[in-house]
Amino acid sequence: MRVLVVGTGGVGEAVAAVAARRDFLEGLILADIDQHRPEAVVKRLGDARFTAARVDASSAASVASCAHECGADAILNATDPRFNPQIFAAAVEAGCTYLDLAMTLSEPHPERPYELPGVKLGDRQFAEDESWREAGRLALLGIGVEPGLSDVFARYAADHLFSEIDEVAVRDGANLVVEGYDFAPTFSIWTTIEECLNPPLVWERERGFYTTEPFSEPEVFEFPERIGAVECVNVEHEEVVLVPRAIDCRRVTFKYGLGEEFIGVLKTLQKLGLDSTRAVSVNGVEVAPRDVVAAALPDPATLGDRMRGKTCAGTLVTGLGVDGEPRASYLYHVVDNEEAMAEYGCQAVVLQTALNPVVALELLASGRWAAEGVVGPESFDAVPFLELLRDYGSPHGLLEVPSRLCG
Repeated sequence: MRVLVVGTGGVGEAVAAVAARRDFLEGLILADIDQHRPEAVVKRLGDARFTAARVDASSAASVASCAHECGADAILNATDPRFNPQIFAAAVEAGCTYLDLAMTLSEPHPERPYELPGVKLGDRQFAEDESWREAGRLALLGIGVEPGLSDVFARYAADHLFSEIDEVAVRDGANLVVEGYDFAPTFSIWTTIEECLNPPLVWERERGFYTTEPFSEPEVFEFPERIGAVECVNVEHEEVVLVPRAIDCRRVTFKYGLGEEFIGVLKTLQKLGLDSTRAVSVNGVEVAPRDVVAAALPDPATLGDRMRGKTCAGTLVTGLGVDGEPRASYLYHVVDNEEAMAEYGCQAVVLQTALNPVVALELLASGRWAAEGVVGPESFDAVPFLELLRDYGSPHGLLEVPSRLCG
C-alpha cells in the first residue's frame, strides 16, 4: 500500500514515526504546503520507503495531482478539518481510499443554535455515500483517537460486553502540564476553538439530535492511571454523529476535561472576536483572527520536551451486560508524555491521535477491514483493531465502574 499523508504538522509527523516501525507500507509520501517540513521528517526517520512532496491542501487539484504522481492507494488527511472538502474531493478524483481524523465542519442553526443542530459534523461527506458505494471506494471518517478509537471502543462494547446499551459517553481528560507557558494547547488551537465554542451536540433515541450551550452540563469524572478527577463539559464532537449510525443505544454524549482556566481563555477569545475565521483587514492585509491566535501560540508538536503527565481518551458505556445485569464499563487508552517522547520523539496527544490511522491502514492493507461507501470506525469489527493496537505496544484498558456512580 502506498499512502499520501496530507499535512505534516504534529500528527502527520507522528503518523510517519509510527508507520516507520511497520512493514505493510510500500511507500509513505509526506506532503505539506511547506515542503521543508516533510523533508525534515523524512531525513530524521531515514526510511527508504518515505518521501516528501509539496501540496496545497486548499486545492483539490493539487492534492489529486500529487496522489496521481506518487501512485497513492490511500490519502490520509492529517490537516485541519477546514481542508476536508478539498481533500475528500481529491480522493474521488484520484480513485483513492480516503481517511481523515475529523469530519467536515458544522454550521450552527441560524435561529436556535443552542437547541437545534444546523449542518452537523460530516453531513457533507455522508451526503456522498451513494456515489462512493457505486464507485466501490471507501471513505473512512474520524479515525484518530477521538473520534476513532473511542468509536472502536463503542463497537467492542456493543459486540462483546453488553446486551443492551443505555449511553455511550465519551470522556477525555488529562493531567498534562506544559512548563514555561501560561497557556499552550497541546493540540491544534484552530480545531480546539472550533470544537469548544460551537454548540455541543447530543443524541437521544427519542429526541434525535439537539444542541446545548458551550461548556454545559459539567461533571467530575475520575480518570484512571493516577490522572484523577477532572471536570468535563459538553463539547461538539464527531462521535455523537457517528455512533448512532451503527450502534443500538439510547444516548450518545461527548465531554472534554478542559479546566476552568482553559474555558476562560476560550470565552475571552470569543468575546473579542478572535475565534472568527472571517478575514479582517489589518494595515491593508486580510487575515482571519483565529489564524492570528494560532500563529501567536507555540506549535503543539514542539512542546513535548516541556510537557509532563498523561492524556486519557475513553468511552464509558452503561446498560445491561451480557448476563442481563447492570453494567458500566470504561474502555480507555492512556499515553504518558515522557514515554511517548522517549519511544517516538512525539508528544503524547499527537502520538495518541496518530497511532489509530496507522492501525486502520494496516487493517485495510491486509483485508481484515473492508467496506465501501462513507463510514466511521464503529462500522468495523473492533477485535482486530484492538489486537493490533496492543501489537504496536500501546494496549487499551478496561475499567469496570460501579453502576451507582453512573448517572
